Order: sequence, then C-alpha cells, then structure tokens
Amino acid sequence: MAEQTAHNKNLKAWGNDQDMKKFVDDLMGKMTLEEKIGQTVLVASYWNVTGPVSGIDYVQDARDGKIGAFLNAQTYDFIYRLQKAVVEHSRLGIPMMFGFDAIHGYKTTFPTPLAMSTSWDLEAVKSAARITAKEAAADGLNWTYAPMVDIARDPRWGRVVEGAGEDPYLGAKIAKAQVEGFQGDELSDVGTVAACVKHFAAYGAVQAGRDYNTTEVPERALRDTYLPPFKAAVDAGVATIMTAFNDLNGVPCTGNKFLLSDVLKKEWGFKGFVVTDYTSIYEMTKHGNVKDKKEAGEVAMNAGVDMDMQSDIYKNSLLKSVKEGKVPESEIDDACRRILNMKYRLGLFQDPYRYCSKKRAKKVLQNPEHFKTARSVADKSIVLLKNDQHILPLKKEVQSVALIGPLADDQLDQLGSWYTAGRKETVTTIYKGLQNKHLKATINMAKGCDFEKNDEQGFAEAIAAAKKSDVVLLAMGERQDMGGEAASRLNIEIPAIQRKLIKEVLKLNKPTVLLLHNCRPLVITWEAENIPAILDVWHLGSEAGNAIADVLFGDYNPSGKLTTTFPRYAGQVPLFYNHKNTGRPYNPEDHFTTRYQDGTNAPLFPFGYGLSYTTFKYSHLKIDKNTLADGQTLNVSVDVTNTGNYDGHEVVQLYVRDLVGSVTRPVKELKGFQKIFLKKGETKTVHLSIKPQDLAFCRLDYSWGYEAGDFKLFVGTNSQDVLETSFKLTDTKAAPYNF
Repeated sequence: MAEQTAHNKNLKAWGNDQDMKKFVDDLMGKMTLEEKIGQTVLVASYWNVTGPVSGIDYVQDARDGKIGAFLNAQTYDFIYRLQKAVVEHSRLGIPMMFGFDAIHGYKTTFPTPLAMSTSWDLEAVKSAARITAKEAAADGLNWTYAPMVDIARDPRWGRVVEGAGEDPYLGAKIAKAQVEGFQGDELSDVGTVAACVKHFAAYGAVQAGRDYNTTEVPERALRDTYLPPFKAAVDAGVATIMTAFNDLNGVPCTGNKFLLSDVLKKEWGFKGFVVTDYTSIYEMTKHGNVKDKKEAGEVAMNAGVDMDMQSDIYKNSLLKSVKEGKVPESEIDDACRRILNMKYRLGLFQDPYRYCSKKRAKKVLQNPEHFKTARSVADKSIVLLKNDQHILPLKKEVQSVALIGPLADDQLDQLGSWYTAGRKETVTTIYKGLQNKHLKATINMAKGCDFEKNDEQGFAEAIAAAKKSDVVLLAMGERQDMGGEAASRLNIEIPAIQRKLIKEVLKLNKPTVLLLHNCRPLVITWEAENIPAILDVWHLGSEAGNAIADVLFGDYNPSGKLTTTFPRYAGQVPLFYNHKNTGRPYNPEDHFTTRYQDGTNAPLFPFGYGLSYTTFKYSHLKIDKNTLADGQTLNVSVDVTNTGNYDGHEVVQLYVRDLVGSVTRPVKELKGFQKIFLKKGETKTVHLSIKPQDLAFCRLDYSWGYEAGDFKLFVGTNSQDVLETSFKLTDTKAAPYNF
C-alpha cells in the first residue's frame, strides 16, 4: 500500500527552494535504487501513438515503481485513472508526469510555429502558447514537448515548420515568449504546463536537409547560431530540455557530455531535467558509438540524460550498470532529484489529480475566446509576397469569385504539421471563411486536382469556374504531412499537377491570387513571375479560412514578414541572409567571385520581407553617438511614414555588421525590431537601441564577448531594403551569454 506521500494535503506544493529540498531529501531517503531509476523512465501510452510502443504492462510497472512519467496519454479521465493506479497502489505513491506534443495548440489549433514566427509579434506567440497550456492542462496534461527552437536554414528539412526560422536573435526572442506562455509565472498554477525546449542541439543543421541525419557544426558556429535560442529558453526558466536525434561532430546528442553536462548543466546552470527524444538512447546502437543497449544507457546517463523516453534501457539495464560501476549512483540521484523537483514544482505532491478536472475541462476546452485569439494570430501570420496592379484587397462588391485548388475546402490540412490533439471539425475552411463574410458574390468552387496525384479530370470544372468569375483564388501548395518529422523533401516546388492547373487558369487572363500553403520556404520563382498576387498563408489552424478571408478583403492589412529566406533556385540551399563574407565577394561582372555560372546568388524573397496593402517610407535615421563604450547604450531613431491608402502595421528591423573581427563576421545580423501601427499619412519616430553585449560573439579564443572596432548599422523594412549609418565600439570585454 502506498505510504501516501502524494496525499499530504498540508504539503506546501510551491514555496522556496529549501521547502522543496527538504521534501525531496526526505522522499529520496525512503527510495530504493530501483525506485530512483524508475523515476528516470518515460513510456508511451496507447492513447496517441507517435512512435513504436511495446506490449509491456506499463500500469503494473508504474505500480512497481519502475516508471516516472507517461507520454501520449490524453483526456482528463484517462489520465486520472492512470494516476490513481500509480498513486494508490505503488509503495511510495509518487505521482506521474504526463507529457504530450501540444505544439501549436491543443483543441484550438493555431498557425504552425513557422507561420506564427512571421507575425514578429511576441505577445501573439506568447498568447498562443498560453492558451495551448490552458487547454492541455485542463485535459490532464502537465508537460508539453515544445517549443522547438532549432535554427533551420535548409528548407528540404521537414521540421523547418516547427521552428522560428533561420535567425538566432529572433529565434531566441520567440523561444523566450513561448516558454513564458507555456509556463506562466508559476508552474504550480494549474493552468500552466512544463515546457520542453527541443532539440538540443543543432538538429536544424542536418546534412542534406535529411531528417535524423548527421551534423558537423564547429563549436563557434554552434555557439553563435544554434545555441542562442536554447540559452534564452534556459534563462526564461524552461523546465525540461529534449536531446536531438542527430549526432553532433561524431557524438550523438543523446550521449553528448559536452552539450548536456558541460554546457547545459555546468556552464548555463540549468536546473530542470533532460529527457531524450523518442527511443534515441537505443538509436545510439545504430549510430555506432556503442556496442549494445546497455552501453547506450551508460553513455546517456553519464552524459547528463535524466529521463529515457521509450527506449526502456534505463528500466532494464541501469541497475546492472550501477552495480558494475559503469554508472555512479550519484548520477542516478541527480537525475531522480531533478525529476522529483519538477513534480514538486508542478504541485503534484500536493494533489496528484489537480490537472484532472471535468469541470475545468468543460469550461476551458474549445473556449470561443480561444478561437478569437487563434484568428487574430492567424491574421498576423499571413505574408503578402506580391501584389501587382493592387489586385488585393478584393472589393467587397465583387460579383463572383472562383476558389480553386485542393485546399479550397480542406479542413485537415489547414491544421498543419504536428496538430496532434487538434481536430479537423474545428477548422473553418477557405470556402467557409468566404461565406462568413456574407458577400454578395457567387463563390464558384472547384478542387481541380489533388496535391500530387497526376490526375487532370478536375481541370475542366476548375477552368469553367474561373471563366464565370471576376477573380480567381488558387488554394495551392503542400499538405500538412509534407512537413514535420520524417518529411524531408528533394522537390521544394509546388507539385507539378498543381502548377499545370495554374498554367491553364492563367491563360484566361483573370485577376488571380495564389493562396500559398506551405510547411517551408518553397521555390516559387515561376509563380512569382507569372501570378499577379501571392499571399503566403502557410497552414493557419482552426481559424484559417476566416483569417484568409480577413486579409483577402482588407479587414486585416497583411503585416507578416518572412523569417526564412525563400530561394530562387533549389540549388541555392542552404540559403540565409546572415552569411559570412568571402575573400572574393559576389560580383556578377567578375567571373572569379563567389557566384553561380547559371544564375544569381540573390534569393527570391529575403529574410524579413513582406508587403502591405499600404506603403512605408523610412527617413532620418539617427544615432545619438558615434562611439559606444561599455556600459553605454546606442540609441537609434528612424522616422517611418505610411505613404499609402490603408492603415497598417510595419515591422521595423535593425541590423548590424561588425566590419573587422578576430574571426570573420556575418554580413548582417538582426539585433532589434519593433512592430508598429500607422494610420494612412501618419509618421512615427521609432526608437531602437544597441548595447555592447548585443554585439558579443564567440571570439577567436572561444570566449564570449565583444571587440572594439567599426560597425555598420542598418534599419529598414527587411534585411535588404535598409537605411545605413555607422558607429565605433571602443571597448573589448567578455559579456554574459544572455538573450
């Protein structure tokens, strides 16, 4: 019979660290080594399967103290029954954590993370995470495997869709906002969940853009580019961190002591716990750095992995490894303590059933206010890529609209990659969104073709719909499962059958708008040359159709800006704005420079790009000093004027270039931004700033700091269209690794 540890109603489930330490010390003093190891074991339930599961009776194992947490369990009543079985029938009654991939929504589905990042709206990103946490927590969950903060620069990689794009500065800001959204001010709040930042580290740099592949990233690039979002998450108090599937410079991340112990726990002082990705301890046997499962478990634990997701290796082998002296018992104690600390912080020892409330679930799940927020976030995530002849916004007096394409009335694919608990029944399609505008226009809808299947039988219906319409909307692009895990692609163009249909429709010379649905930056060079107007609408979630209709008819002026560079040719990838210079910089007139023989280096659409229905003019870029010293702030101002005919938002972006460094520096680096709203004809002076620590990088001796020298400073509407000035940094100093 359980010793009722979990039922002490007088326990302070949250308090100062000394309260927690005293409680956990007392509990661990009662635990056997086997029970401590049990806390390090995470297994998958059968409710929602995202990988292989075995036929072991996990409930009985949990009662025996052999399991510390479950993943992929869902619904408050199912989780209640699992928790009850463990708490009331295990020896010590230690409650379980229940984790799930609530990534961009739970029952209310928000735009995919990549789409949300293009809003450049940190409060919107935070609110989406906040609502996701509320809904997941109301359904019994207390842990989400999000956010994914991998910097990604190769659009062939399917998991680009799960992150915030190519830039470490913006990625760090968004990582912080997401962690704060999921976790709130206090993990003991029943409306929050423990976040799990992933995948540590450099997973976005997999070779050839192929998922699970090898990565070779020098330490300087690792620290400058791939680690900043993780550090920002740690600084924001993230509860847990997930290891990456890839190896890094010859050592799988799940067994990488440099990453997990030296950097994360010692250098950064991370106090939460480290969990693996699904079966990744076992997968070290495939990588080839260990001879068998047992050795894999030893390498992982000794490297700093606190919890084994679904490999069963800790459960089956770790006790023997300790007895043989292959793993110090102190490592088990540290892992167990970190996990118990998190359960304490979540309030589970006070009340193990606190997340399992039918009343709260009924109130919170699919709250109409959540859908209003989802619509607002979706509005902000749409990027206007092209608008020749001012086709957009459409006039509400339009008499007839053709809506053509496989996404015209599609619910499932609007949910996007990793929608997990989302349900297509919640989705407003584009067709329904247009109907909801109560227009006088006739909507002539035709699917026309499938996503990839080479079948032209629907072409005739689509062309007929276009012929009898004043405007044509082409809802084309990728299915939701064309992005995400195990969804790397060689061809990153719009599938051939869709492009063939587009060409036939364009022959009619109708005003035509491409509603581009995508999981990644696509090569749409032909479309950009031939289609008058293009809106990148990604996969926008539950409110997709309403948001798209909002933008089409000008009820919301598009304000999204790209967070990933769109290549002009597939042969350019990986392509990103903040690359290094070379000894022979690009010159199209000089053969012996870094260039292609058969095309330009330039992207189709640069980082930070996005149009509006109005226009903005930048002027009077000023800095308050020409030299910047330690302890000072360089204040930057610029006037932005709305010179068009619509009110609208603009994202003012600040970049710098370090002209001379002890190691080569990028040609531009984002160091600040501000999203503003301007009425037509209005001018605002926007204030931004730079401090010396903002200019820090991994220097020649691998110290983190800034160096004296000359800098260029740029402010503009994207990474290419900027005003320019310069300043000098006068001090050289080590800097805190903060973001």
